[in-house]
Amino acid sequence: MIQPIVEGHGEVDAVPVLLRRLRDEAWLFGHQIGVPIRRTRGQLVREETLCQAVELARRQSNCSSILILLDGDDDCPRELAPQLESWARAAARGIPSAVVIAQREYETWFLAAVESLRGQRGIRSDASHPDDVESARGAREALEDLMIAGRSYHTTADQPALTAMFDMGAAYRRSRSFRRMVNAFGTLARADGIELDVWPPAEWLLQP
Repeated sequence: MIQPIVEGHGEVDAVPVLLRRLRDEAWLFGHQIGVPIRRTRGQLVREETLCQAVELARRQSNCSSILILLDGDDDCPRELAPQLESWARAAARGIPSAVVIAQREYETWFLAAVESLRGQRGIRSDASHPDDVESARGAREALEDLMIAGRSYHTTADQPALTAMFDMGAAYRRSRSFRRMVNAFGTLARADGIELDVWPPAEWLLQP
């Protein structure tokens, strides 16, 4: 079982949806996804409180791997992730673990594939992804700007729903941090003794 640790209220419902979609794309239908453990971002970037969350995760029944997901905000994922992974792996005591930091925000992944969300949850029919989806702060606001007049983005309602719909292949091609998410899933699956013949799916590597 993959045990997620997340930072946001929206991710509590959204991340299991995302992991189940990745699991199904990998044809690992029997692999279980745990109920996320939520901690604040401040807790996840401090050694003591991160390790406490990992210790709780490893005690969950059937936990075979741990995934920690948080937003990058203004931090550089390439600098922050290795430090967090070092702390997490020490606390995990041999249970495979990975840290994924969404560049800026989780919603960046929706922006990367926003064409696939047209007509859903208030997304306009002419919505298009930015040229560089990971360059600007404020992915939630950018997503809201692509909604019809009068429609607001609500994290707890829209994040899980859009997670179930967005084109993961498009997000993989356009977002480095989503590629990190996909690769982390494959790494954890393999560390759990699962054979993955092809990962990610070959069609995700092809431009439409």
